[in-house]
Amino acid sequence: QVRLVESGGGLVQAGGSLRLSCIVSGRTFSSYVMAWFRQAPGKEREFVAAITRTGGATYYSDSVKGRFTISRDNAKNTVNLQMNSLNPEDTAVYYCAADPGSYGVRSVDTAYNYWGQGTQVTVSS
Repeated sequence: QVRLVESGGGLVQAGGSLRLSCIVSGRTFSSYVMAWFRQAPGKEREFVAAITRTGGATYYSDSVKGRFTISRDNAKNTVNLQMNSLNPEDTAVYYCAADPGSYGVRSVDTAYNYWGQGTQVTVSS
């Protein structure tokens, strides 16, 4: 059983920063493509960022590019999302997701088999 647990969400003022972390149970973390998605109230879940199995390549949505950084530590089974220059439009529940497949990095949520419970990020204006 693969379990993902996010942490690090909270309330921050516009322009501030937060760092989300996700720890993944199991021995095969390094075989997963990892990603972060988010879902704001009344909106569909959307792709935020993804990272390859080795951490050698990263991908971002246009809305967060240049402000967010995804990273991973395969020795600690963790993936992080450093979020800078936050604005109220970043308010959402943020989810960590794992893709054990072999199709490369994908930005659609249906590609990811395992999900965390989510962590709330609220950015006040």
